Amino acid sequence: MSLLVVGLSHRSAPVSVLERASLNADAQLKLLQDTVAAEPAAEAAVLATCNRIELYADVDKFHAGVAELSTLLAQHSRVGLEELTPHLYVHYEDRAVHHLFSVACGLDSMVVGEGQILGQIKDSLARAQDLHTAGRLLNDLFQQALRVGKRAHSETGIDRAGQSLVTFGLEQLSAGADVQRWARGKKALVIGAGSMSSLAAATLARSGVAEIVVANRTFERAERLAQILSEGDDTDVLARAVPMDSVPVELTRADVAVSCTGATGLVLTADAVAAAVEGRTGAPAVEDTAVRETAVREAGETPLPGAGTAAGGDENCPLDLSSVSSVPSGFSVMGEAAVAGMDAATLEQHGAWAAGGTVVDRPRETGRPGPEADAELIGALAATATRVGRVPERRRPEPVAEVPRPEPVLFVLDLAMPRDVDAAVHRLAGARLVDIESLADASADAPMAADVDMVRRIVADEVAAFGAAQRAARITPTVVALRSMAAEVVAGEIARLEGRLPGLDDKHRAEITQTVKRVVDKLLHAPTVRVKQLAAEPGGAGYADALRTLFDLDQETVASVSRAGNSTTTEKNRGPA
Repeated sequence: MSLLVVGLSHRSAPVSVLERASLNADAQLKLLQDTVAAEPAAEAAVLATCNRIELYADVDKFHAGVAELSTLLAQHSRVGLEELTPHLYVHYEDRAVHHLFSVACGLDSMVVGEGQILGQIKDSLARAQDLHTAGRLLNDLFQQALRVGKRAHSETGIDRAGQSLVTFGLEQLSAGADVQRWARGKKALVIGAGSMSSLAAATLARSGVAEIVVANRTFERAERLAQILSEGDDTDVLARAVPMDSVPVELTRADVAVSCTGATGLVLTADAVAAAVEGRTGAPAVEDTAVRETAVREAGETPLPGAGTAAGGDENCPLDLSSVSSVPSGFSVMGEAAVAGMDAATLEQHGAWAAGGTVVDRPRETGRPGPEADAELIGALAATATRVGRVPERRRPEPVAEVPRPEPVLFVLDLAMPRDVDAAVHRLAGARLVDIESLADASADAPMAADVDMVRRIVADEVAAFGAAQRAARITPTVVALRSMAAEVVAGEIARLEGRLPGLDDKHRAEITQTVKRVVDKLLHAPTVRVKQLAAEPGGAGYADALRTLFDLDQETVASVSRAGNSTTTEKNRGPA
């Protein structure tokens, strides 16, 4: 069996696609059940956050696993497979482990170093355990990911490399000003009472806002959060709860509004925000035409083509992948190639190349441009240059003078996925909206702290250690089966001895039995210890097969030991009910 992850995130997909592909709790449960019911997958776990959807599985067939997991993601996310495919990524074996460990450390987060992802990984594991879809591999993987994430936060300053999504969002709302100075004395409306909304409310309270109003569909949860805020020792904020139908009125009173709910539709429309701005200023909140025209120009602009990459920088690699790991047992694939761009023969060649570093002579793939196509392209380009006198190029529109925008009177932070606030609010004069999409744009230019390098080294070390542990664990059932067979041989020989020497007293029988067991244990000790060490090294998977062949071990016996170990591990990791 092999570890496979298929997913999409803010790094591979636009927010509009992530928004539509988001999975609610019921959809996640159904996805897990359908995944383990599918033929290629034995275990499954879903990691779904506001900026990523990832399906982890233990599969016995790579191609069938990728196809099945991609199809299931499309079905349950309600985004067609053809539309979803260009944004998917696939990580396999060690690269899948490396990816999850990086996610756990906050290296793959929208805001580098944020720690909230650890709680989401923990919830993902608990969900898979409750549904019994996590076996030995995913239990070990997710438990280790949590330990790696905690180690990164305790041993490095990765927390300084970025802030929580809430803090980062407030910094964007304040346009770079000191958040505490900007927030002091303001009135805030928090819509939702879940974990992210609670974090936002607590952050606002510590930042010095004068009042926080909490609105939630379940009024009791809003009351509970308001009570917690009011009774906090580190703040003196005034907090109260209101029902959801009071949001329009409270929005008129608020300076800052933060929304993060599980709603599938919009919670705040552009008209509602415009009405709130008008209620505060007494003047209509007209649409900012300069902003709208800029958005139209940007929407109609075709991005310039990027330079192609070949083989991820690994010389003579037979796969044209965007990222190929230097670790022999894993690789990653992006976009179209993740689902349809590889065949079994190519993967076999990649395995041979990765194991030996040898050059593999691979015929050109069907449909890939060859020298003839290049010659045609060059000829067509030359003809065009001759006709128009220059090589055609795309020019960006000339910059236009920006019309000063009025200072906002209402600041709106939308942390939900799918979005709670109509994107048209961006174009309203008098309001400033920061949402997941604008946070992604802002975080792309955020400086990386030096501690990130330390975390990357931790991740690399932990991936190697996890791989060694998993390789060693794979031979354990074979070793257990060998020792069980030896114990049966000893028991049979002692029984035969008792038949031939019926007058043997208990003392001598016990001494003979112990002597025979010690001889067997001493003969097996060195080879079983050594074979575990060898199996933990890269390329050590064949030692289990060699052991089974040398001692003629029954395959079903080894499999039963493995199944018993999986069951024990699952129950142990689940903990007491």
